[in-house]
Amino acid sequence: MVAKRKSVCLALQGGGSHGAFQWGVLDRLFEDDRIEVKAVTAASAGAMNATALVTGLERNGAAGAREALDFLWQEVNQSGGRNVFGQSGAWLKSLTPQWMTENPVWQASQTLAMSMSPYSFNPLNLNPLKRVIEAAVDFEAVKASKIRIHISATAVRAGQSRIFGNDEMSADVLLASACLPHLFQAVEIDGEPYWDGGYLANPALWPLFAKDVPDDIILLPLNPLFRDDTPKQSADIMDRLNEILFNAPLIAELRTIAMTQRLIDEGKLLRAETWQPPKIHAILADNWLGQLSLASKTDTEWSFLSSLKSLGREAASQWIDASFDDVGKRTSVNLQDVFL
Repeated sequence: MVAKRKSVCLALQGGGSHGAFQWGVLDRLFEDDRIEVKAVTAASAGAMNATALVTGLERNGAAGAREALDFLWQEVNQSGGRNVFGQSGAWLKSLTPQWMTENPVWQASQTLAMSMSPYSFNPLNLNPLKRVIEAAVDFEAVKASKIRIHISATAVRAGQSRIFGNDEMSADVLLASACLPHLFQAVEIDGEPYWDGGYLANPALWPLFAKDVPDDIILLPLNPLFRDDTPKQSADIMDRLNEILFNAPLIAELRTIAMTQRLIDEGKLLRAETWQPPKIHAILADNWLGQLSLASKTDTEWSFLSSLKSLGREAASQWIDASFDDVGKRTSVNLQDVFL
């Protein structure tokens, strides 16, 4: 007898090629096939996973979702060992992470790269991700899907987060959500230039607070939230700063949820009859991706992506054993202890 599926929302954080870890988590969750996704909110690489996921679900349910995600990441790899960001993986594997981060030539090249504008070094505005997205995502299926999609991008001039819904889905929306401004020119949609959605919403949780979507949110972050050590090398400092900046919007929303629940528990805020704080669940990447550098987020060699997928599957398996029974009943992350 097949168990009744639990209705959930998914929240998928961005993180470059580390999104392959998310691929593994989703692959394991849909292999288990006990969740029914009603809404997805996502940014950057998470947005690519989200739209590929919905593409597959519309085609053939859980099996289709797994196939569509496999195809997405094969396309990211370009199905032949090529890296969409350049042929770097082979020689990077011959160098230790410590050698790379401490090497002054590598540090100088990072500084030089950050000082250059994509409008200068990429005047034709070539973006290899466009081919990947157009091959892997069925935008008509996403637009017609009953699964709600919320993709974030950062409006450059307005300095605000923009959330795109199902009827607005396009390759440009996904490119905008994944547009790192030191690598790619801003993506213009309806006259507004956009950068990576992770700067202001990574991902946005508030679209999931509607009363007609499930209360349970399964959060799949890619940037480690916690670190035991203080970074001292310049590359390590930049890596941790990047994590903090891209986690900040998510942490702010989680803190708001935690504070709301505390006020309700203390009787200082009345619980609305038609709404209650969402139940948060999380499959954290801290223990699995914590040793990877910022530079590895542009590594799309197949062996690396496959290793991240395997880690994601293992993380999801552990979460299923420890916390799946909490879905539909209670929050499995103690937000008040962590964020208040």
